[in-house]
Amino acid sequence: MSGNAPAWVIGHVSVKDAAKWERYRQSVGATFAAFDGKLLLRGRLADVLDGAHRHADAVVVAFPDLASARGWHASPAYQALIPLRRAAADIDLVIVEG
Repeated sequence: MSGNAPAWVIGHVSVKDAAKWERYRQSVGATFAAFDGKLLLRGRLADVLDGAHRHADAVVVAFPDLASARGWHASPAYQALIPLRRAAADIDLVIVEG
């Protein structure tokens, strides 16, 4: 799939430093607007139904398309937050297109 299909950035998160993570959370939302991104979910893992999962938290951000999701991640505003994010948490971050 590509083109006009929506895309979601999904992060699986293990917080290492709660204070830094809170600073990151307070800042990251402002980076979505230029790419029409919308935070859909921030939550804690309730259960693993099958297999294994190493993270305790999850986040999902919706974008209108793959180009917008990639543009957000590559943007100077978001790139500036990556060092803080890495200091705050271990994250597996993916884009899913649908």
